[in-house]
Amino acid sequence: MKITFFGHASVQVQINGAYLVFDPFITPNEKAAHIDVDAIKADYVLLSHGHADHVADVERIAKNNSATIVSSFEAATWFGNKGYPNHPMNHGGKKQFVFGTVKFVHATHSSVLPDGTYGGNPGGFVVWGAGQCFYFAGDTGLMMDMKLIPLTCPKLDVAILPIGDNFTMGYEDAALAAEFIGCNTVIGIHYDTFDMIKIDHDAAKKAFEQRGKKLILPALGQTIEL
Repeated sequence: MKITFFGHASVQVQINGAYLVFDPFITPNEKAAHIDVDAIKADYVLLSHGHADHVADVERIAKNNSATIVSSFEAATWFGNKGYPNHPMNHGGKKQFVFGTVKFVHATHSSVLPDGTYGGNPGGFVVWGAGQCFYFAGDTGLMMDMKLIPLTCPKLDVAILPIGDNFTMGYEDAALAAEFIGCNTVIGIHYDTFDMIKIDHDAAKKAFEQRGKKLILPALGQTIEL
């Protein structure tokens, strides 16, 4: 499994021969100006919710790759009405795709699409296949529902969690979330993009270390292989 960080909450995961892109917000992000959006490979684009800072490059990437968009019923249908292949999901449901299984899990946040259309309830994704499993939490606060993940899904190899605070969990809550989900390795997202979500990197890593967890803060464009 390879995970490439494109900034903010945008990542690409290569698993079992497939390219999955999550929450692509790249072209409007000045910090990601060196990322060539048109070179990004995607068989599927998975969206945790409809906010503009998570869907800005969905259509461009989907069109370039003839990718299928996977999201809540409302968000997937919204893109489907524009002519994009899509697969709608809802909380607690799972679907077997060619690369493995995707489960749509709860997140506590809000969701509206760029034109003001209701985006459905926000969520996260647990994905497993070829003996590997990861959790992309999307935008969420800490919640007790996270304790259900190790009870209903395979053991996580890595979790991709928001840590920037203000709009999502801060790193202190995210470190506790790592305990709830039973995962020792976390990749941080949704931090430093804007002034309101800037963090102290050393303090964030220390918060995870104190709970026996490892926090990875990749550089934009960096690929991590697990």
